[in-house]
Amino acid sequence: MQDPGRVPVRLLRLVHPPLSARAQTDATLLATITDIHVMSRASYGAPRVHAELRLGLGVHCGRKRVARLMRAAGITGICHRRKRGRGRPLPAPHDDLVQRRFVAEAPDQLWATDITEHPTTTGGKVYCCAVIDAYSRMIVGWSIADHMRTELVVDALQMAIWRRRPGPGSILHSDRGSQYTSWVFGHRLREAGLLGSMGRVASSVDNTMIESFWSAMQRELLDTRNWASPTQLSSAIFEWIEAWYNPRRRHTSIDNLSPAAFEGLHRPAATAA
Repeated sequence: MQDPGRVPVRLLRLVHPPLSARAQTDATLLATITDIHVMSRASYGAPRVHAELRLGLGVHCGRKRVARLMRAAGITGICHRRKRGRGRPLPAPHDDLVQRRFVAEAPDQLWATDITEHPTTTGGKVYCCAVIDAYSRMIVGWSIADHMRTELVVDALQMAIWRRRPGPGSILHSDRGSQYTSWVFGHRLREAGLLGSMGRVASSVDNTMIESFWSAMQRELLDTRNWASPTQLSSAIFEWIEAWYNPRRRHTSIDNLSPAAFEGLHRPAATAA
């Protein structure tokens, strides 16, 4: 005699049918996708999640499938908002050695540098200067301060020189801000054997590589919360660059690898050449 409090198995199967093999696989894949999204600090969309699955974890699945699962689960990345043009550009100076061609055949042939700022809720600001390598998108030097004096850019340049030891004739491209046109900065360039290059006045398109880096940091870090103090924000910028951007963040422009991984894969060949 059947227990009156027990529901027949066949009825349970009608109410809660077992998951198909495809659905079970989707559930497992979605759990991995969620882990990757959390690891990316909620910044990765479907393309980079798919790259991490394929290149980082060796999971073979279609990009459309990843996009479908993320869409169904309400998982989204941070969208890139393209900047609108700022009107007619100013005449190009004669000493622009790059001419918007941020292309290098090996590490440390071409660097770009710039300054950004971000406020805190206490009223203070944090200023950050970074030096980016055109070959690998690696941030090779940076400095953070509560001012925009010349030492801010000199400190970032000095870090890049100490870390990378660039050969004579390497190019450092910047805008025409007073920090970069100062005698101190120019003297440090000459001491290191670097060639200075400058874009036009107030033209961000002449320094698009470093502007793209700032845009990524803005949307993936700076705009994600309110920062209570300069110390808190400075620590977050340091951690974002050294623990996330350089070693782990994937870039479509370098075969969906991180800057560190791209250099590790290509530096021996580039050095041998």
